[in-house]
Amino acid sequence: MRTAIRTLFLLMLVFVANVNAGEKTVKIQFNYHGKTVIGSLEDNPASREFLAMLPLTVKMEDYGAVEKVAWLPDKLNKANTLPAIKPATGDIAYYIPWGNLAIFRQDFRHSPGLIKLGRIDEGLAALQQSGSAEVRITRVENQ
Repeated sequence: MRTAIRTLFLLMLVFVANVNAGEKTVKIQFNYHGKTVIGSLEDNPASREFLAMLPLTVKMEDYGAVEKVAWLPDKLNKANTLPAIKPATGDIAYYIPWGNLAIFRQDFRHSPGLIKLGRIDEGLAALQQSGSAEVRITRVENQ
């Protein structure tokens, strides 16, 4: 019996490893003040819906010293729950009540209504610059 349980457990681990190996991280690119910022999207309904909007040009502006925000042309319908996250520096999130994209430049407190879409991988320093700018957001092809 123990051998059968061990075998079943090992088969489940191999299956999960194969499923995860097939997943591909989707990268996006922000062109901000002539600098390239690269991010990775999580695999969730809101992130997939955001990805379908790309390419997209938005105006990013400061919201306090903590985040850069941009208004999306449409609300994300897949973001119909009211989750909460404690955003960390570099997190890309969607704020359900206002329908805006947010990139966190600093860690922030637990915030109801935020869905994590992904994370900035490279170039976060460019977003530390204060002020607003037109930003082109695209999917990175040939990953």
